[in-house]
Amino acid sequence: MTRPLLITDCDEVLLHFVRHFGDWLGADHDIDFAPHGGAFAEALTRRSDGEVVPQHEVWPLLRGFFRTEMARQTLVPGASEALGRIGEVADIVILTNLEDWCHAGRVAQLAAHGIAHRVICNQGPKGFAVRRLIDEMQPRTTAFVDDLPQHHESVAEHAAQAHRLHMVAEPWIADTIRPAEHAHARIDDWHEAADWLLARLDDRNGQ
Repeated sequence: MTRPLLITDCDEVLLHFVRHFGDWLGADHDIDFAPHGGAFAEALTRRSDGEVVPQHEVWPLLRGFFRTEMARQTLVPGASEALGRIGEVADIVILTNLEDWCHAGRVAQLAAHGIAHRVICNQGPKGFAVRRLIDEMQPRTTAFVDDLPQHHESVAEHAAQAHRLHMVAEPWIADTIRPAEHAHARIDDWHEAADWLLARLDDRNGQ
């Protein structure tokens, strides 16, 4: 019989990202980073002139971070322990919005933190990827965790049966991001989140 399934994001759910990205931008590129509200559109400003870094320059910076700086990222408190508890009763897939060339680095990065689960790289909204995983694995019940509201909206559209938990595990920005409209709950702490997820992954609760 198939087991329940947890599909979880990585950055700002399992690993801290924005604080380390900001440190790197400041130290190596003389750029200030203030991603309040979760938006990157005007989050980067050059210290030399105070000008906002245009979007066409932001993506190369993000790629540069993930190419050489992933070792900076630290584990979110409680994440490893929570996955250990959940992994006793459910399969776990980490669905991360990175380009495919980042896959090996992400797997190695998570393994270094004691997290060894299937990793899938995705680009764009996550609803189709979640739907494909459900079709492939046929879990008895599914839960989805992500920090970005647009992914909850996408999953609600394409895999509505998934229990959707909005988590922003970075205190620096958590208070600036409103709960996702299409998530069933917002919990930013893994100790509490594990209990919520296990209750919904319980076979007796069904799909």
